Amino acid sequence: MKTAALTLALCVASASAFAPVAPKRAATKVAVTTYPDVPSARVDEGAMPPVGFWDPWGLAELGSDETNAWFRHAELKHGRVAMAAVTGWCVTALGFHFPGAIDYSGTTFESLGTDPIAAWDALSGAGKFQIIGLIGFLEFHSELAKPHVMRGGTPGKITPLLGPISLWDPIGTMGGLSEEAKFVQRTKEIANGRLAMIAIISFFSASFIPGSVPFIPNV
Repeated sequence: MKTAALTLALCVASASAFAPVAPKRAATKVAVTTYPDVPSARVDEGAMPPVGFWDPWGLAELGSDETNAWFRHAELKHGRVAMAAVTGWCVTALGFHFPGAIDYSGTTFESLGTDPIAAWDALSGAGKFQIIGLIGFLEFHSELAKPHVMRGGTPGKITPLLGPISLWDPIGTMGGLSEEAKFVQRTKEIANGRLAMIAIISFFSASFIPGSVPFIPNV
C-alpha cells in the first residue's frame, strides 16, 4: 500500500511519454476494422476515438523508427505505473491497509495513516531502499528482453519473470482472445494509462498546491 507514494513520484516524470507514437509500419487489418473513422496507420500508433491522432509538439516526427518504438514502450510502461499509482493512492486514502507490521520495529501499516505522501515519509530508509531497489530491478530486467524494443521488439511486451508463468497474466486471460479482441484491449490499456498519468499528476498538484485542480479541493 505504501509503495503507492513512491510509485506516484516516479509517475510525475513519466508524462513526457504521453504522445501516442510508435514505429511506422504497415496498417493492420485489425486497426482498419476496429476504428474505421481514424486513419489506420495512426491507429497502429495509438490514436483512437474521440481524440484521434494527438501530437501537438510533433514528437512522433523527431526521431527514427527506433526512437518512436522507445517512445511507445515508455508510454505503455509509464501508463501502467500510473494506473498502479492511482489505485494505490485511492486504496491508501480510503483507509485500506495490510494487517500487521511493516518492519521489525513494530510499525504497523495502519499507523502510517491515509495520506499517501505522509505514509511514504513515515517509512524507514531501509524500507524505501527495498521499494526503490525492486523498481530498479524490474526496470533493469525489462531492458534485457530480446530483441530489444529498439531492435524490433514489441513495445510494452513484458518478459515473464517466472519462466513459462507470466507474472502479469498468470491465468492466460489474453491467450484465448481473438486478434481483434486483443487489439481492442491493448488500445483500452493505452487510453486508461493516459488518463491515469493525468490523474496522478492532478493528485500530486492538489496535494502540494491546494486549489490547483478543480473538483479536487483536498486529496
